[in-house]
Amino acid sequence: MKKINFVRFALLAALCFVLPFSGTAQQRKAGLTGAAFLKVGVGAKAVGLGSAATALSNDVNQMFWNPAGIALKDDKLQASFSYNKWFADLNHNAAAVAYNWEEVGTFGVGFVQFGITGIAADRDIPLDPSLKPFQIEENSSSTYDYSDVAIQLSYARYVIDNLSLGATVKYVSQTIDGKAVTAFAVDFGSLYHIGVLDWTIAARFNNLGSDMKYYDIAFGLPLSFSIGTALSPYSDENGKLMVAVDAVKPQDGPQYFFTGAEYTLMNMISVRGGWKLNYAGTDDGGTTSRAAIKNTIEGFSAGAGFSTSVAGYNVRLDYAYTQMEILDAAHRITVSVGLK
Repeated sequence: MKKINFVRFALLAALCFVLPFSGTAQQRKAGLTGAAFLKVGVGAKAVGLGSAATALSNDVNQMFWNPAGIALKDDKLQASFSYNKWFADLNHNAAAVAYNWEEVGTFGVGFVQFGITGIAADRDIPLDPSLKPFQIEENSSSTYDYSDVAIQLSYARYVIDNLSLGATVKYVSQTIDGKAVTAFAVDFGSLYHIGVLDWTIAARFNNLGSDMKYYDIAFGLPLSFSIGTALSPYSDENGKLMVAVDAVKPQDGPQYFFTGAEYTLMNMISVRGGWKLNYAGTDDGGTTSRAAIKNTIEGFSAGAGFSTSVAGYNVRLDYAYTQMEILDAAHRITVSVGLK
């Protein structure tokens, strides 16, 4: 009875937080935050599910979503590498390792890199020597680089049999043409396994941290709060269907709903699909002085996965496709290895 009461309390508290922010007045906040690369999903499995990842568990890649989900039960060690061919030739790479220390918890370290090199530079160099002291731009090369980096440490453990809690501390850096700014942030997460139908509910805070400042302009990190659930309404000896739903409230946007489904055949081959409600193709409503601006160009997501055991290692290969309006589609590949 206490466990059921805990679940009801957690859901009620989360709904009380999320629902007041779903009004249209919250839609006109684009541009309030920086470090936008932290919004780009890591891991082909989660992205293939439409980013409905809050309630996923036993996965090292959860340190980039809900740190409570890295608490390992089946593996002693998990490692993962993800490559994302983002639009405009931007590269998005991530790596993560988690180790399950019995009776203590699961520790993880992760790395995300996002950027591009060799961008043509159109520099405003004053010809008049008297204006030289007022020049802000310091570099003179014909090209410049742009790079975002996040390094994070995560910890999670089961405080009771069905409840795991987790936290992540991250260092965030953005560098443009040699000018770097940094910030620190934390993520918090919880995940509760109800038991029946593999039903899981979860909640997470992401990117609660310090501001970043370029010259005289300061901006915060993309703070967000999410609640989610996942369950398997159908399963037999041949396969299992899993569905997941997230309610996400970012600081700089309206209420989003991420949905996804996965069918796994013979515990080896998986196919996935997902859609973001109130997200893909929506606009900010506009103002009296300008037309509406779309929040995103991202559309549906789909993917597949293959897992097997090789020489005592659990190996998994995942792929995800994300449709983009106007721009090229995004393709993600993730390779994960687990050791029992």
